[in-house]
Amino acid sequence: MKTVYSASNISLVSILQNILEGHGIGCWIKNEFLSAGCGEIPPIECWPQLCVDDENYSEANRIVEEALSVKEMPSWICVSCGEVIEGQFSECWNCGNGCPLPDR
Repeated sequence: MKTVYSASNISLVSILQNILEGHGIGCWIKNEFLSAGCGEIPPIECWPQLCVDDENYSEANRIVEEALSVKEMPSWICVSCGEVIEGQFSECWNCGNGCPLPDR
């Protein structure tokens, strides 16, 4: 058993568990209910841990890293006013026109 991800927030660990299971990798959460021990045990030791079998570790680790990587969306140009808009925005800040999704 190896840990591929750990965080203080069980929601983040659960999301990654769903991603791994969607790729057919069996995994489980260790320390899921250990938060009650915080104070008696160092907090980081109580964090939920996403674990996989040793033989699945490399693939699981790659999938987790890919899921956590920041993917920049390309900028787009508003067809109405010509303003250059950062990729994370779906509407032009200048005129309110929507992003032409097929051209992105």
